[in-house]
Amino acid sequence: MTYFDTLETRSDDQRAEAIAGDLPRQIAAAKALPGYAGSLAAVDPSAIKTVADLAALPVLRKSDLGAAQKSAPPFGGLTTLSPGSFAHIFQSPGPIYEPGGVGHDWWRMGRFLHAAGVGKGDIVQNCFGYHLTPAGMIFENGARAVGAAVLPAGTGQTELQVQAAHDIGCTAYAGTPDYLKIILDKADEMGVPLKFMRAVVGGGALFPSLRQEYADRGIACLQSYATADLGNIAYESDAMEGMIVDEGVIVEIVTPGTGDPVEPGQVGEVVVTTLNPDYPLIRFATGDLSAVLPGISPCGRTNMRIKGWMGRADQTTKIKGMFVRPEQVAALVARHAEVKRARVLAQRQGEMDVMVVQIEAEGGEVGAYEKSVVDQLKMKGRIEIVPVGSLPNDGKVIEDQRTYD
Repeated sequence: MTYFDTLETRSDDQRAEAIAGDLPRQIAAAKALPGYAGSLAAVDPSAIKTVADLAALPVLRKSDLGAAQKSAPPFGGLTTLSPGSFAHIFQSPGPIYEPGGVGHDWWRMGRFLHAAGVGKGDIVQNCFGYHLTPAGMIFENGARAVGAAVLPAGTGQTELQVQAAHDIGCTAYAGTPDYLKIILDKADEMGVPLKFMRAVVGGGALFPSLRQEYADRGIACLQSYATADLGNIAYESDAMEGMIVDEGVIVEIVTPGTGDPVEPGQVGEVVVTTLNPDYPLIRFATGDLSAVLPGISPCGRTNMRIKGWMGRADQTTKIKGMFVRPEQVAALVARHAEVKRARVLAQRQGEMDVMVVQIEAEGGEVGAYEKSVVDQLKMKGRIEIVPVGSLPNDGKVIEDQRTYD
């Protein structure tokens, strides 16, 4: 077994020691930026030395990023380099603008490609987009880090994709999970043999049946979890037991709508602090749900593992014409010390919306929560007190049970 670098097999103590040095520097660098002038003004960077210490800092959300970029384009005053000092500037829907670099493994995707067995001698058919959005460049930068050649294919023109893969002898595919099947099916239709042996995918769900179909064709398919803002966050190895957190980020799992870490094993929102000195995003909320997987990977990589993508944390739902947001549910829980968790159900009775508020508590009377529900959720609802531990561990605090057939 070979690893991308020695960081992957550090002991817990070694990783904690490195974090204790990295975090204060990163927080100090962020605090000096105009985009963090308000949120980090009172923070002492030297006091932030552990993952647990991060919980005292505010969460940065995508909406905050968009607002900051409107007032201070293009990056909201959140980068340590000027816009012209970056290699690339990308645009994602919103629009949100992201910087990009071409330094060694700037996006940290090489670690994933190495874990997937991609390296020198491989030719990667990169079917991620190169137009405005960064996915194509993210994977190209990763291929460069492991010494693989790249066919910058993008999407579309499937017959040309097949012909190029055949003529060039592409050995690896990079792209969304389902587009590889389109290429393979077209190759079968054309009677053209291809040489793909590996696939590194992201940007969509990799269903077990699709992974198995690729395996039946002799293609080992692994997935990564990355975003345009953060680069690679976590990735699969050949052990295929959860996703290993990348060494260049710190991941927390928090209760949706808050910055409060959940109990180990509980589902919550993925919040990421990046150690990238050019773009120090601090406690950036991805909007994705996941949970920590205990133990270390059988492949020998020792960093924390997460279970992978488990849905979206932004569960904002309109009930009776009013939006109910996760942070409102969190405020309801915080108002009562005896309440462990709460869950809002949006239901339909006849032609009317109904809100049900389930509260995890050791006994208690419904009447004790009626005023809090109205104050925090801005409407009346049916309150149900349920036993502690009975609500599903799926990260949801708002569940829309209405059907629209």
